[in-house]
Amino acid sequence: MRNLFLLLLLTALSAAASDNPAYELPPINYSKTKPNDPVAALKSRIEAGELELKSNDSHGYLKAFLAELKIPIASQTLVFSKTSLQRHKIWPRLPRALYFNDDVYVGWVNNGEVLEISSVDPQLGAIFYTLTQNTESPPRITRQTHNCLQCHDSNAMTLGIPGHMVRSVFPDDEGMPNYSMGTFRTNDRSPYIERWGGWYVTGQHGSMRHMGNVIYPNEPNPNMKLYGELGANKTDLSQLVAINNYLTDSSDIVALMVLEHQAYVHNQIARANQETRLAVLQSDEINKLTETPKEKLTDGANSRIRSNCDSLLEGLFFVEEAPLQDVVKGNSPFAAEFEARGPFDAKGRSLRQFDLRTRMFKYPCSFLVYSEAFTGLPKAAKEYLSDRMYKILSGADTAKQFAHLTLEDRAALLDILRATLPDFTASWPAVPAK
Repeated sequence: MRNLFLLLLLTALSAAASDNPAYELPPINYSKTKPNDPVAALKSRIEAGELELKSNDSHGYLKAFLAELKIPIASQTLVFSKTSLQRHKIWPRLPRALYFNDDVYVGWVNNGEVLEISSVDPQLGAIFYTLTQNTESPPRITRQTHNCLQCHDSNAMTLGIPGHMVRSVFPDDEGMPNYSMGTFRTNDRSPYIERWGGWYVTGQHGSMRHMGNVIYPNEPNPNMKLYGELGANKTDLSQLVAINNYLTDSSDIVALMVLEHQAYVHNQIARANQETRLAVLQSDEINKLTETPKEKLTDGANSRIRSNCDSLLEGLFFVEEAPLQDVVKGNSPFAAEFEARGPFDAKGRSLRQFDLRTRMFKYPCSFLVYSEAFTGLPKAAKEYLSDRMYKILSGADTAKQFAHLTLEDRAALLDILRATLPDFTASWPAVPAK
């Protein structure tokens, strides 16, 4: 009880001392801390004269930027809702193009002033940038905070930290969302009928329906089934989009599915990181007051770490993933390129291999366990995650939310993770000799 009282006292004192959100206070210091992410590294190289980005008249610095950061063109998805920094230049005929890899998201707008970028810092989470598209002057990458955090900092949308989000809206014929009809934050748990409003979607998905490819009239309770039929199973956007303006002609459904999962889990990793660091800091302060060894975490700190790591585990293991009701097939090289990146175990299995018949991935554990963000989690978080992950996969932990993992899933994941993530799994018991 005494530790709990002290924890509440410290929390109250911290809140009273500043109107800033927790991520702007020690030990996070989000806005004041120099980022260490892929775009920050690229920015340093440009400013030091070590790199010259080439531009062209059609897309400015886009192609050079994607190439430097190894972001595949096949990851292109197209958003025609006016939900971005440069909304005045976005129309259904001229959507915003998004490209991504495991760490960086890039938005390009036709004749836009800047590239819109978010990148993942292992300790800070989402970092936002713009890159000038004035090709008559050297490229300038600028970190953005206030402008972007007006939308990208929300308890409902980004888990209360600076984060990424994928949103589904009811767009009108100019791409303006009709907010009175509602919006959806979408991830791998979302029903497909609520996904991709204001986005273009290419590829095959059989009998399943979504909100993409469609303009919605201003009417209450639109017939979602009817509009879903209008936007279903499109493989050619040439009648809807000035497609020759873009790097490729697709807005691949598989890329969209990966984008939703990845953005959500990136936020969960960042929240687990920051909450663990805050818990450890407060534990250290309590231990100092109570003359307890610094290394011993308080009960309150352990509870806070477990809570956030348990949420992350659910995201990593695709808990409550919306099941596929039909086979999904993209119409770009995205899926093949994504799968080829591995890593693979000795049997050629990988967390990047798709299923796309009943669920997204063949082996239901997120590929983001290989990300710099996951690797950068604090020691207390990684130890807890490793221990509980092993117990779940070995069957020692029978929590009902993981019941969707079959015996075959668990055995395969134990093998794949041991082979491809040796540092994280080093504490797992040795495999018995056969």
